[in-house]
Amino acid sequence: MSAIEQYQLGMDNKEILLQGSEDNYRHALAMLQQAQRSVLVFSRQLDGRLYDRAEFSLALNHLARQHPRTQLRILLQQTDPLIKHGHRIIELSRRMSSVIQIRAVHESFRRHNQAFMVFDERGIISRQYADRYEGVANYNDASEAKQLSAFFNEVWELSQPDPNLRRLHI
Repeated sequence: MSAIEQYQLGMDNKEILLQGSEDNYRHALAMLQQAQRSVLVFSRQLDGRLYDRAEFSLALNHLARQHPRTQLRILLQQTDPLIKHGHRIIELSRRMSSVIQIRAVHESFRRHNQAFMVFDERGIISRQYADRYEGVANYNDASEAKQLSAFFNEVWELSQPDPNLRRLHI
């Protein structure tokens, strides 16, 4: 069993220091594969090293199909790079728009430089600086998950879907 496989979402309350994109990705994938209810993502532009990978997209697809009441919500500060270059999660959200919802961050929060994910209102991955990979993961930090979720929901309510991310039916 690898070190990551020992952690269980909603069970293990231990702060894990993340040092690079691979650390971030492996813990995000592990939590995503264990999630059953909700995933919140606050990101600058869905960094390809973390989110635009086949295994991550498959896990997201599986969660969306496996649990009919699942909420998968993503807030993005920059959508232009995703529109120009494509992204697995954008394509998946176009096919599953009722489950995977994406909004462009309201302009009053565009300078917010943190990136984070919240899984099932328990697991968190948080980076103080969105453009760096140093951060923390915790598979069961209800307090931090609640604070991040509250901030996410505040921004979500003010933000709007980006019409450029929708599928064009021609």
